[in-house]
Amino acid sequence: MTVNFQYVGVDVSETLSAFTEEKLKKIFNRYEFLIGATIHFKKDEKDHNEGKICSIELSLPGPRLYATSNERNFEVAVRETIADLERQLKKRKQVYKTY
Repeated sequence: MTVNFQYVGVDVSETLSAFTEEKLKKIFNRYEFLIGATIHFKKDEKDHNEGKICSIELSLPGPRLYATSNERNFEVAVRETIADLERQLKKRKQVYKTY
């Protein structure tokens, strides 16, 4: 499992990285065909109510999966993004057959 974090306009947070990696480990354990993940944390200065953006791109055989969410804090954004990715992975797993 390769996980790359990129913080755009946001201070680097070890606790946020650990939280995200812990949530991603569950997905990587459930779906063995995953190769890696790239996570972007951004802050939108124009959106005062929300503005915390988490984008995750998963590498796997075939087209990559991508999800993003814009919430009040990064932890909620991470949970929402991972939930979106899980829905996509369930659809993708139906395509793969184990021989």
